[in-house]
Amino acid sequence: MARLRIGVVDLVSKGPTSTLWARVMHANLASIMPQVVATWCEQQGHEVRLICYTGLENLQKELPRDVNVVFICSFTQAALLAYALSNYFRSQGAVTVLGGPHARCYPDDAVKYFDYVLGFTHKETIAEVLQECRSRRREGRHLSASRQPLHLPGVKERWKFIEPTLKKAPFLQMVPMLGSVGCPYTCSFCIDATVDYQPLSFDVIKEDLRFLLTKYKRPTVGWHDPNFGVRFDANMEAIASAAPPGSFRFFAESSLSILTEAHLEVLQQNGFEALLPGVESWYELGNKSRTSRSMGEEKVSRISEHINMMFRYVPYVQTNFVLGLDSDEGDEPFELTKRFVDLSPAAFPGYSLLSVFGEAAPLNLEYQRAGRVLPFPFHFLNNHLAMNIKPKNYGWVEFYDKVIDLTAYTFSKKAIYRRFKATPNANAKWMNFMRAVSSEGYGRLRFYRQVREKLLSDAAFRQYFEGESRRLPSFYKEIIQKDLGVWWQWLPEGALEHNENAYLHKSFPTVV
Repeated sequence: MARLRIGVVDLVSKGPTSTLWARVMHANLASIMPQVVATWCEQQGHEVRLICYTGLENLQKELPRDVNVVFICSFTQAALLAYALSNYFRSQGAVTVLGGPHARCYPDDAVKYFDYVLGFTHKETIAEVLQECRSRRREGRHLSASRQPLHLPGVKERWKFIEPTLKKAPFLQMVPMLGSVGCPYTCSFCIDATVDYQPLSFDVIKEDLRFLLTKYKRPTVGWHDPNFGVRFDANMEAIASAAPPGSFRFFAESSLSILTEAHLEVLQQNGFEALLPGVESWYELGNKSRTSRSMGEEKVSRISEHINMMFRYVPYVQTNFVLGLDSDEGDEPFELTKRFVDLSPAAFPGYSLLSVFGEAAPLNLEYQRAGRVLPFPFHFLNNHLAMNIKPKNYGWVEFYDKVIDLTAYTFSKKAIYRRFKATPNANAKWMNFMRAVSSEGYGRLRFYRQVREKLLSDAAFRQYFEGESRRLPSFYKEIIQKDLGVWWQWLPEGALEHNENAYLHKSFPTVV
């Protein structure tokens, strides 16, 4: 095979941004698989350049030049930028390949704009693409292995691609690591719910941790596992064997069922400083929080007690909630969440609007069969800018009223002050304050209020939300055009629209 010039583009941001959150954190949100693909390509003898786009760079200047092949990794919210970049690179004669969550969720849309679209990707998958490496303008080729790879290059092998991205982070530099893929839980809305859990090599973890000690005095590691610590004892043994206690700082997303007090003591000893458990709902998904028989007020009390106990061992806790689940009805779920905010003032609540992502979960078939999925452009599918499924038990204005009320309550001056006072660590206090007053708190509140006002004043806007019209309101089109900037001109024709029921039509071809 001829030596190829290969570009790898990791889209952390969907367009230019200058928010405080982006400046501090976006470089720490780099994905692992673009680094893995870059490493695999180099191992096959090719010349590789990787860029991580955080929204702060001049993308026109940063993009790799004169490449034969370009791999683009994208979440769905950055899909339109990915489509525009593919169109641009194709015009330069390059073959384009899409990977990442969007490729897994919407392969039938992505093949319209890429030569190759990759689902589960192994080293052999990359070798096949590079061996074939040809333009497919009529329709790209979709490739996906039957499961996640059993082995991935570790930090040491990926370091030449990790280090330049971390240098963009002005304060916190968080090295991305992965100890497992898949998830043992079956949350119906989650992309990992149907992916078998499998741990990766603990020997590689040990080697990587020891390697990081040659690069940092006290490395900070962000675990990208969908649910860290399922093999708890083995994970802790790997960390403890790499260096003495206190040698690392770790951030991880895990479930409350794993975060028992006995486990928290061990996590504290091994340097875990931030944990992100999923509460999700006061009425379902209790297997993640050891509250499968508890609902409503009882669950709030038990979860709050658990979260408050966690602060004896870790300085930062984010609790994740999904708003708009079919089990939610009336005022109670929102009032219960307010009650939780009061009972656990140090915790930072992360709210997501229920959203469905193409083929991400089997439950999406039920939503599509019921005609509840809306054709919102991919640009807004990030769990908060748009809810692309009609709520089961709320009208749109009523739902936004409740979301606005909860968000305003959570990020009121009083709540921010109480969170600041209750948080036990200075860095954690600053992080919570920054998130509250930037795009995540105040920014979302402003946007939700804009949407509510449009729902009341603009009939065409309301018809789009009700599924009575497919005409995209100018409000959303103008946001896309502004965010894409110079890349708007490269957006392929038809890319603003997609078949929101493609998964259903593919699974049941007779359904019209």
